[in-house]
Amino acid sequence: MKIGQGLVLLVGKMHSAGIREAVVNEASIGAFAEAGADGVVLPAPGTIPGMTVERVRGFVEMAHARNLLAMNGIGTSQEGASLTTIEQLALLSKMTGADMHHIGDAGVLGMAVPENITAWSMALRGRRHTWHRMAASLER
Repeated sequence: MKIGQGLVLLVGKMHSAGIREAVVNEASIGAFAEAGADGVVLPAPGTIPGMTVERVRGFVEMAHARNLLAMNGIGTSQEGASLTTIEQLALLSKMTGADMHHIGDAGVLGMAVPENITAWSMALRGRRHTWHRMAASLER
């Protein structure tokens, strides 16, 4: 990985976007690693049909075995769902062992609903760590 050099290249898809090919498979993860990617983008469990915790966990393990970062993401408008749904998706995503989490932009003004971003963080890190990150200076 080339972390610390200013750029991190993540490749992959979070959903099928109207195509009939697999969103991700072992061959694509291997090809991404061979091409020099730093990480792979994966659909969060429960965001597209068939993406279970076990299946996504397998893809995360494949990525890690190839020294790639793994990012689970929501790109299916569920980022605007209820707080309960967001909390469930966050916990399912955490169970996969992914290194990063992405919450999409299908809310008002092209961003996820702020309450859902906070709910995702609280589900992953708890209240104390979420509030600390929210209050911390970028200049520290």
